Amino acid sequence: MIASGNDTLTAVDGVCVGHYTDRKAVTGLTVILFPGGAVASGSVRGAAPGTREVALMRPGNTVDEVNAFMLTGGSAYGLDAAAGVMRYLGERGMGFAAGKSMVPIVPAAVLFDLEVGDAVAPDALAGYSACEVANSDPVPQGAVGAGTGCTVGKVLGMSRASPGGLGSSVVQLGGGGMVGALAAVNSMGNVVDGKGSTLAGVRADPGTGFLSAEECVISGFTPKGATGCNTTLVTVVTDVMLDKTQCRRVAEMAHDGLAISIRPCHTSFDGDTVFVASTRRSPGDPDRVGVAAVRAVSCAVRRAVSQGPDGMDRC
Repeated sequence: MIASGNDTLTAVDGVCVGHYTDRKAVTGLTVILFPGGAVASGSVRGAAPGTREVALMRPGNTVDEVNAFMLTGGSAYGLDAAAGVMRYLGERGMGFAAGKSMVPIVPAAVLFDLEVGDAVAPDALAGYSACEVANSDPVPQGAVGAGTGCTVGKVLGMSRASPGGLGSSVVQLGGGGMVGALAAVNSMGNVVDGKGSTLAGVRADPGTGFLSAEECVISGFTPKGATGCNTTLVTVVTDVMLDKTQCRRVAEMAHDGLAISIRPCHTSFDGDTVFVASTRRSPGDPDRVGVAAVRAVSCAVRRAVSQGPDGMDRC
């Protein structure tokens, strides 16, 4: 446990998180705000992504800083919600100085949850609303925000899937510095613990536990109803000073956290995306940040599906 008592993403200095949750439609979104700006990059390894402003974060491209990240349900329709985040930031004079204008920079990524509820996507008002409630309190987890309509283990179709959700974790670096992660887990594969046992995933016959999603794929089961219905979205934030190239490298390393905790991941049916940001508060080693990010991401994924009545932390 972190000394502050907050062991979620907002323990990192310079970040606020806000959720919008629509229980009726079973969808939502999560915004990660950087009031002081943040250097950022990202990495997409799933083959079915839905993103906005990702090319801007490539090392070598002009804009270095972002003002927010947005993770949302609603598939590509949900990208419209970023307009509300931009409006909120623009009203407060935040953004990239482009001539006489300030243009808020809001990279965003979507997951597919339209099969779960009313097939309604979060809109610009939802994005604005999430910004209004964003704060540095411990991040609410489970079926909230972008995790509201998440499901996992869809190899045999939605009827055998388990609830997914949103989880968050933070790692304290020795000598100073923190690395936090937030994950909206909506995977085709199962979520597993450190020993490889399934926490949530493909359900077997009632009362008999889970099937291995990996074995289902290897054995030749054709994914049913899984095409485009997945994607795990991750945000990693550190207060260690990183440039864009280093943020990109950390994002690539952080995907290992998905490989550790989700089996299988990065498939043709997942759009797995990792955003990384540095709020640049303290010096540090990028490799240490990357290694810590792997741990933080795997823990966040497991917490996303472990927010049940027993309250157990299965990191």
